Amino acid sequence: MGPPPVVTGISPKEGPPGTRVIVRGEFLGNKAQDLLGLTICGCDCLLSAEWKSSNKIIARSGPCKGRGDIIVTTQSGGQGTSTVQFRGYHETIGPMKESAVWVEEAPMQTIVWGRRTLSPTNYQQEDPLGLSVEGNDKKFPEDELIELFGDGSGDLTSEKFHPGWFLLQHHHATTLEDLKAGLAYLRRKVNSQKEGQLSFLKANVGAVMEQLDTIMSLKDQFEADMKSYGSDPMEKLEKAIKQSMSEANKLFDDVLARRDRADATRNALAVMQRYKFLFCMPINIERNIKRGNYDLVINDYARVKNLFKNTEVEVFRKVLEEIDDRISNFKVLLRNKLEQMPFNLEERKKIIRNLVNLDVEGDPAWDAIVSHANYLEKSVASAVHEHLDSSAKISVNSDDTTNSRSSKSTPTINIKHLRMQKNNNNDNLPSQISCVETICDIVIEQLPDLWRLGQSYFTGQLHVAVDVEKQSHFKNLVLSSMQHAMEAMKDTCNHDVEALWLLHILRCIRQMYASLIHLDLPSDALDIFGSFILDLRIQCLVALFKQGADNITALSRKETWQIEYLNEDGGVTKLPYLFEGIVLEISKHARETIVACGPREGPLFNNTAHQMLYHNTIKTLFTSFARCLQQLAFSGCEEAMDNDETSVSQLIGSPSGYKSKTNKHQGPTWEQCLLISLSNIRYTLNIALPRIEESLKAQGYPELSTAVGWSSDWTQLKTLDSAVLDAYLERRCDPLVGTIEPSMYLGGLEWDFDTEPTHLKPYAQEILANLIAVHAEVRRVAPALLERILSHIVETIAEELARLMSCVTQFRPAGIVQARTDIILLRNALQAYSTSRARSFFEEALDAIPQPASREDRARIDSLLSKITTCMRLQLLCLVNEGTENIRYLTADPERVTTV
Repeated sequence: MGPPPVVTGISPKEGPPGTRVIVRGEFLGNKAQDLLGLTICGCDCLLSAEWKSSNKIIARSGPCKGRGDIIVTTQSGGQGTSTVQFRGYHETIGPMKESAVWVEEAPMQTIVWGRRTLSPTNYQQEDPLGLSVEGNDKKFPEDELIELFGDGSGDLTSEKFHPGWFLLQHHHATTLEDLKAGLAYLRRKVNSQKEGQLSFLKANVGAVMEQLDTIMSLKDQFEADMKSYGSDPMEKLEKAIKQSMSEANKLFDDVLARRDRADATRNALAVMQRYKFLFCMPINIERNIKRGNYDLVINDYARVKNLFKNTEVEVFRKVLEEIDDRISNFKVLLRNKLEQMPFNLEERKKIIRNLVNLDVEGDPAWDAIVSHANYLEKSVASAVHEHLDSSAKISVNSDDTTNSRSSKSTPTINIKHLRMQKNNNNDNLPSQISCVETICDIVIEQLPDLWRLGQSYFTGQLHVAVDVEKQSHFKNLVLSSMQHAMEAMKDTCNHDVEALWLLHILRCIRQMYASLIHLDLPSDALDIFGSFILDLRIQCLVALFKQGADNITALSRKETWQIEYLNEDGGVTKLPYLFEGIVLEISKHARETIVACGPREGPLFNNTAHQMLYHNTIKTLFTSFARCLQQLAFSGCEEAMDNDETSVSQLIGSPSGYKSKTNKHQGPTWEQCLLISLSNIRYTLNIALPRIEESLKAQGYPELSTAVGWSSDWTQLKTLDSAVLDAYLERRCDPLVGTIEPSMYLGGLEWDFDTEPTHLKPYAQEILANLIAVHAEVRRVAPALLERILSHIVETIAEELARLMSCVTQFRPAGIVQARTDIILLRNALQAYSTSRARSFFEEALDAIPQPASREDRARIDSLLSKITTCMRLQLLCLVNEGTENIRYLTADPERVTTV
């Protein structure tokens, strides 16, 4: 039902009957057929109305008089209102004036002694006072005349003539002296008319005498007839006429009898022909019902009832009884059609109106509403039963397929595939998704008709007596139907549904929700699906991020251990970039499909609980990547343990990690995997995670930095970083330190020898060589980790040297020179990676060695240090943080450094 029409302007505002009036306003009808009525000052002007647009109508005014409203009635908006008024007035119109009404051109009868003027205009042009009105251009306001004299008129021929109206209308600017002169003129004119009666008789004396003579001759003739025929001559004439009629009847009795029989037959045939409609009514009812002409049946039945309802003719009553039986069967047929589903809304309205016109018992319109609501709920239940039963049969008949699928890992999400519409191949849809789609189609198809049928019922369009108390019942029916459909879809979505299909369900329900919004449903009805969409959005968000977490966990199968990206901190594999890409792609897709608000939807993250849920889902992504990195870092642990050799000393046997690989296609060692994992972890912590946080913030997601406990969310990665570092140090540091003591006393040599030292002892050279190898290995992957790794190894070496030197029981001068040279060279060479604790251990080792006995011994130590530094310049430069281009070239070839 649209808004009622409103008239806001007319042009012109007054006029006589037939005036062309332009009506302007709002909601004046959607089309010409929508205009049902137009009255101007109470006169029906629909016949002359011409609909132009919803804001303009042109019509002719009727025979109205006085002021009145302009009322427009439309089918869509009902009867309207008017903010302006039109004033109609009647004017005396002569034969020479254009008019929309017929003007009698016969001479008007004047009030002066029955005389006739030449034309109506002559009388109107004559002023009774004999005064000129040419100077009175400014007329007296018509509205004020109406207020002063009410229903009076200034027209001399009107029954409601008022002299004050006439004077104000024609002589409001005339002076008092002129009015007095006009009064004298009027008196003279009246006196002259009185004298004119006597002069009229004098001028026509001959004609008057002829009339008197005629009357006298008529009187004499009447008296002569009375003497000849008596006082009552008509009695004899009546007897003669009756006698002639009696004789005539005797002559024509047979003819008249045959005429009577013919008349009776003719009358019977006339009755049959006249009431053919009644006698053919039963067969016409059957024929029209088969053709579907229900309105024609009802109209014919109403016509028969109006004509023969109270008839006393037996034949007519029998025919009426047969017609009533046919109509009763017709009512039953319409009742059955009213309960048939599905249906067309307009056809349903016609059936209801037909039943109302037939005066059936009960309320057919309300019965149709209830049956429609029940059918909607049954359709939803049938859809759920059909799809769930089919899915159960499929699961029972395909146990082997299910088991084989369950043994496989969760498939990864293709984000581009998520953006595709799934309606192209409905045969491949899961039963749960098909069930939701079917329920959405049922709601879209049936709920609008149910709502419109109810609105038609309560607005009186179905022509039934409306029970106001049923409005709450109807609202409960609509809410119950929507609640039932929502719960059915919710139960379906509660099953284990993948994120891909949840997003498809969300799109279907949003389309259904958008169609319901246009129905102008109450807010509590729309909130049923609105709250469900909000819950579904949260469910989709969790499922999408959960699937993303599974995809991140599956990244371990894509790790090739090839360093593909270099930065100032070192090199990383494609794994962190794949992780970052999955997070950003999923967040972007979630923002476009889930976070983005549809019609009548609120922001997703205005709720604190939803923000916490979002933070937890993001944490699952980071946790999954931490597990992936952990799995990759320690995947070679068992293999490395099996391949370990008992001796790692270069003097006894080459370290397993440093052996040349005979197969170039063999993968990296576990130690190299640990280093690459450390570099990936460092890149993730320092670059990837902050960049992800900024990207999520730019996309409109809640800030992660404000989440409770967010600062500790990266603890798992930091803990993993420490664990990987410890594993690497265990693989490199412990074997390296463990070879110092065997190498130091290789061959049973002690520190109490007398041989002049010429170079470092083998253990010191081995320490430098091992450190150079570790340095090269770390620098090739992650230069930023050099200080962190080597400082720990140097500290352990210094501690071991301090322990070993403190255990020496006897030194000779040559042994003192050798020991102090070894320790001092190691201390100076490893100074760049020595911590305060390592330096204290080096000093402790030197303190355990006796001081040189003489100045010559000190000189021998300095000379030996200089010589060794010169000959081992390349090895020593390898352990410097910043060096020449040659040094950078050598560090890029760790095997060459090892063999130096």
